Amino acid sequence: MTALVIAEHDNNSIKAATLNTVTAAKALGGDVHVLVAGANAGAAAAAAAQIAGVAKVLHADGAQLAEGLAENVAAQVLAIASSYSHIVFPATAAGKNVAPRVAAKLDVAQVSEITKVVSPDTFERPIYAGNAIATVQSADSVKVLTVRGTAFDAAATTGGSAAVETLAAVADSGFSSFVGREVTKSERPELTAAKIVVSGGRALGSAEKFNEVMSPLADKLGAALGASRAAVDAGYAPNDLQVGQTGKIVAPQLYIAAGISGAIQHLAGMKDSKVIVAINKDPEAPIFQVADYGLEADLFTAVPELVKAL
Repeated sequence: MTALVIAEHDNNSIKAATLNTVTAAKALGGDVHVLVAGANAGAAAAAAAQIAGVAKVLHADGAQLAEGLAENVAAQVLAIASSYSHIVFPATAAGKNVAPRVAAKLDVAQVSEITKVVSPDTFERPIYAGNAIATVQSADSVKVLTVRGTAFDAAATTGGSAAVETLAAVADSGFSSFVGREVTKSERPELTAAKIVVSGGRALGSAEKFNEVMSPLADKLGAALGASRAAVDAGYAPNDLQVGQTGKIVAPQLYIAAGISGAIQHLAGMKDSKVIVAINKDPEAPIFQVADYGLEADLFTAVPELVKAL
């Protein structure tokens, strides 16, 4: 029994979500192989070989794999799928784009966003915005899984000594082409990988107040900046800052929620945080039920005072 992890990378280094996915794959009980499909991605393949617990790295290199187009990556996975009992993806935007294509072509059911490996054919995954945990058993000969990274510790980036095997890259599918990419650059940590996350909600009232109140706190703590869906929908913050069921799932060491009531959809995205601090003037706010520390106060007073005290 061997699991194949589809690495997420930038052709130079392995992204953090891959490390959590390797840990999940190791829990399946067999060998773990990692596929690095890219262009001039030798450095990424070498980094994957150093990950603790990885037995082999498969490196497919071609211009058609440079930008991780789902159609081409899926074809690369399918070319070697018959050798594996499990095909495992991070539950990121990229993983969610490729995994269903692979599952459909293999005519198997995908098991999405697993949070625990019970046995090689049985997994736990959250449903109803995380209010219930479903135990799913798959009888398919090949299990196609996506892994919620916050539920598994990251594998060590050193200590491994896997062999790197070169694969022939599949031909371009011709179904899609890369046009361009607009990347938002920020001095702050990436939201899903940050150790500290500071999030603001609808109570901030405007985009100006959101930046005026929340940014100094995030900068002081070296934290990533997040937002509730209500704040994003109101235009206070961009979509890529949204934390929650329909946004990004985070599990930092410290999560500070200011002016966030704690709707189920938001809690689903941050309740696995190690320490949760809530600042809200409504004593009945649901966020206090999951918070380790709660401050019943006006955020416009409390947050600036906190910044001064740090």
